[in-house]
Amino acid sequence: MNVLIVQNNSTLGQLWQRHLERYGHKADISADQEAAVERLSETFYPIIILDVVLEGGSAIAVADYASYRHPEAKVIFVTNTSFFSDGSIFQLCSNACAFVPMATQPEDLAAMVEHYAKPV
Repeated sequence: MNVLIVQNNSTLGQLWQRHLERYGHKADISADQEAAVERLSETFYPIIILDVVLEGGSAIAVADYASYRHPEAKVIFVTNTSFFSDGSIFQLCSNACAFVPMATQPEDLAAMVEHYAKPV
């Protein structure tokens, strides 16, 4: 399964990518909004792992574009801040399926990808 990781921190993005590949997924990394939107315009990603605080652009814009382009895609938001800690991300983004801390173990993130990627 294709997974898109949108993460500014290339070291963290590559760590997540390696764990997902161990589970048999193909994971692509984009560092900013522009690169993520370009990938989403070319490829279907059933699951997107998206950093809430992107240095290059807006995570909400990426989630909105994904919702428009691929309505069935789901977004796992990750963050290292308390922003959206009230759960409002689920009201803002209809495709949000999870909101987890950046410190979530890569194995747990891979398990969440497995869980949310199951057909309904």
